[in-house]
Amino acid sequence: MEENLEKEVRKVLVVDDEQAIIDVLVYNLKKEGYETLEANDGITAVNIALEQKPDLMLLDIMLPKLDGLSVCKRVKNHLNIPILMLTAKDAEIDKIVGLELGADDYITKPFSVRELMARVKANLRKNEMASINKEIVQDVSEMNKKENVIKVDDLQLDLDRFEVRVRGEVIDLTIREFEVLKFLAAQPGQVVTRETLLEKVWGYEYYGDIRTVDVTVRRIREKIEKDTSNPKILITKRGVGYYIATKK
Repeated sequence: MEENLEKEVRKVLVVDDEQAIIDVLVYNLKKEGYETLEANDGITAVNIALEQKPDLMLLDIMLPKLDGLSVCKRVKNHLNIPILMLTAKDAEIDKIVGLELGADDYITKPFSVRELMARVKANLRKNEMASINKEIVQDVSEMNKKENVIKVDDLQLDLDRFEVRVRGEVIDLTIREFEVLKFLAAQPGQVVTRETLLEKVWGYEYYGDIRTVDVTVRRIREKIEKDTSNPKILITKRGVGYYIATKK
């Protein structure tokens, strides 16, 4: 069963208004064994994504008809797939807004094809691992393993259902947000650095921009905390990283 999953061809939607860039990306993706889809504008990108349900999107910010940030938001409302934004060299605001809208990663133009392929693989691998329930319980205590549940005070994660509850209320998280919370909750009270989260949760074998982690944590806080300015569950250790608070 797992062997068949590994051999299944993954589908990548490439969205850019420059055909030359699409051609380069499609060539390299096909060389790596991926199936590809193409779109040159935002409206077409959304339509193809919702109809074809790709496993990952490479999405340019600057697009005709509908900009990349709007495309990201619309697609994420329906599909929980990794979206990698392609941004201009110094467009920091686009990166931050893109991450807040649910983008999983970004890479700046001009980019290294090798680095982009590494990020595609890392994001697909993480998504595939998250979809196989039995592979998620590795970092959980023996008692929690039996129930496939992590419980830390008011926070509860059901690893089989990918369900998070805070004070009994179900909270809707993306797979990446769930993975961050799971990694932290599996070791309550222990501070985890941003670099470690980037490596373990995003699956990179190198350190990327830690702003990706900060924005994801901020999104999680907005969903699980009563007061984001005074968080009680997901705590920042200034200058170090993050941890899940515990009363025990």
